[in-house]
Order: sequence, then C-alpha cells, then structure tokens
Amino acid sequence: MTTPTNLPSFWSRISIAFGAFFKSLGDAEFAARVRDDSVGPVAAPAPVAPAPAPAPAPAPLRAPTPDSALQLLSLFQREARLIDFTQENLSAYSDADIGAAARVVHEGCARVLREHFTIEPVRNENEGARITLEEGFDAASVRLTGNVVGQAPFKGTLSHRGWRASKVTLPQLAEKHDARVLAPAEVEL
Repeated sequence: MTTPTNLPSFWSRISIAFGAFFKSLGDAEFAARVRDDSVGPVAAPAPVAPAPAPAPAPAPLRAPTPDSALQLLSLFQREARLIDFTQENLSAYSDADIGAAARVVHEGCARVLREHFTIEPVRNENEGARITLEEGFDAASVRLTGNVVGQAPFKGTLSHRGWRASKVTLPQLAEKHDARVLAPAEVEL
C-alpha cells in the first residue's frame, strides 16, 4: 500500500487539531460532524482532492503587563482607600460602621471610574426586556446563561446590560516609577 504524499506534517496536524478544537466550541454542527466522523468503522480513504487553504491560526495571546492594573489599583487606593477597606477585619465593626465606610469607598471608586474611563452598556435595552440574539452575535459581548441548547437565534430575558470601556485615560508613568508600590508608607514627623 502506498502512502499519499500530501498528508499534513506533524506540526500541521497540531495546528489543524487546535483549529478544530476552537471551531468545535463555537459551532455545534461542526462538532457533530467531527464526532460522527471519529466513531464507527474506519472507511476506505476517499479520493484525495486538493487541500483547501489551512484555516488561519488563532491569534496569539498577549502577555499581560501588570503596570496598568497596578496603576488602577493605586488610584482606587488613593481615592477610595479600597485596599485598606478590603484588608481590614470587619468582624469588630457594626453594620452601620461598615455601611458608612462602604459609602466612602463607593464614592471614591466611582470618582476614579468617571475620571479615567468612559463606560457604556453593552446592550441598550432595559434589564428584564425580552431580546433575540441572531446568528453571528458577538459571544465575547454577550454571555448566555440558563438552559443553553441549540444554536442562534436565541430568545431570552436581558438580566444584565453588561459594561464596556469605550475610552481609557490612565496617567502616564515615569520611566523609573515602581507600579508595585500601590500606596507609599506614611511616616508622620
């Protein structure tokens, strides 16, 4: 028996396997075809047709840099004392004392968000509204919950509008700034 010469290499098969994996997650019909093709007796190979162009490889993941996250955490600490609040043992305080502190934290956090972000809802409908998600909806912007079966169109109730940042304006950092210092220690003289 001769082996066809246009079989994909090992590395190509890895790329194909990853592509099939991610396509199976997003396309139920494709997943069913993969499942049905991988069970039962092995059929004789079909005549070899010219191979279609390989699917593009998934976009490479970006390594996160902690500086922006640390800068934001620092802003929340400076304006709202968020780290102080979350690091405090609240068991010794009354609910009224905790509520009063939470109001200060809430106001400071809201101030940081207003100053450095333009935040808008992902969906404009009111929460509780019945909506239909057509085929091709942006699954990164809408999370389906409950009994998710089948494929779009999906009809459901909007339980949360979602949020997206349409603009971010964090202050620039000096070259030697150590973003890991979220709040400097204070020494009163």
